[in-house]
Amino acid sequence: MASAAVGAEAGCMTVTAPPRQQATYREVLAEPRFRLLFLTRSLAIGADTLRTVALSMLIFAATGSPLLAAVTYGIAFLPQAIGGTLLGALADRARPRPLITIGYCLEAGTAVALALARLPAGASLALVAAIATLTPVFAGASSRLIAESLSGDAYVLGRSLANIAASAAQLLGLAAGGATVAALGARDALLITAACHLGAAVAIRVWLPDLPAAPRPPGRPQVPVLRQSWTVSGQLITDPAVRVLLLAACLPPAFLTGAESLIVPYAVQHHFAAGSPGLMLACVPVGMIAGDFAAGRLLRPATRERLVIPLMVVAGLPLLAFAAGPALPAAAGLLIVTGIGPAYLLGIQRRFLDAVPAAVLGQAFSLLSTSLMTFQGIGPVLFGAVTLVTSPGQAMALAGLATIVTAFSLIPALRR
Repeated sequence: MASAAVGAEAGCMTVTAPPRQQATYREVLAEPRFRLLFLTRSLAIGADTLRTVALSMLIFAATGSPLLAAVTYGIAFLPQAIGGTLLGALADRARPRPLITIGYCLEAGTAVALALARLPAGASLALVAAIATLTPVFAGASSRLIAESLSGDAYVLGRSLANIAASAAQLLGLAAGGATVAALGARDALLITAACHLGAAVAIRVWLPDLPAAPRPPGRPQVPVLRQSWTVSGQLITDPAVRVLLLAACLPPAFLTGAESLIVPYAVQHHFAAGSPGLMLACVPVGMIAGDFAAGRLLRPATRERLVIPLMVVAGLPLLAFAAGPALPAAAGLLIVTGIGPAYLLGIQRRFLDAVPAAVLGQAFSLLSTSLMTFQGIGPVLFGAVTLVTSPGQAMALAGLATIVTAFSLIPALRR
């Protein structure tokens, strides 16, 4: 099977579509390299969600600390800023098959250690944070391969499928996480996540061809990884076209994550039923799945790009209503509509790809992943602090207002 898969990979044609020609999901999934990366990443995201649930419950049972249990949910965000900034060049300079395989193996080893080593809570969180430091490198290498396999609108639909799968995997992980821990225990649930990551590593090692690293631009000397990572990250951030796309990709999700982090306090404050927070937390991913599918399937490429600002506003507008304290059915509906808004990201995917030099594509995706995770780590802290002077509902409304202000502020730059 391995040789057949490699042979099919070597003989396949890259899926191409001019920027203004609409591709289809079927065309995208017909590309073997994308299909493999898509399926393994979806499996890993589901496993990561299950690991977070299991580890949170394990730490809470051991310490009785709600704070440490909450920190578990965000511990993998902020450390990525270190790896993306200092090691991002590895996404271009290393061969992708061993790099991605090692990434999944490290995730599997981490889950095994958390399950069997009975580490103190602080050591468990430190271990997760250490592995998260390397996440942008592995993600950047995978994203570079996808960008090299798909072009034009096919690339945009590939990102759409990835977003849909990520939201679905998170939903499944959240839905199955509590049940799995209840049935098997937190440590056995962590071993399941290890098996999922190990399965992804084996699939990459067996079916992904041993492709070369990105070619070095002629005339550019080889420099140490740290120096190249720091220099190229600075060049990308100071490039006006790249910078505005990074801000457009990172700020609204950060505000949305900040609002999501207040769902549980909002439900408690309004005396909703015990299972209501879980239902409300699931509403945003449901909206994301619907929004990405509709935008990818029904809208033409030019239409998606024209709707970037309106959809960004859709992400923030429903949150304004939380200042009035809506009841559970209305709150759930508002969160679903909010989840539709991030489909605006499909309208900037091609622009980002076009704005980045091909020689540093992997590092650019590492920087994008790093920026997104960092801002999403800051969002809950920022709007959680707002609740010290106002209610959770009003803080959620402020997150919505910040999203709308950002949308209108970006209009001149995105038009240019």
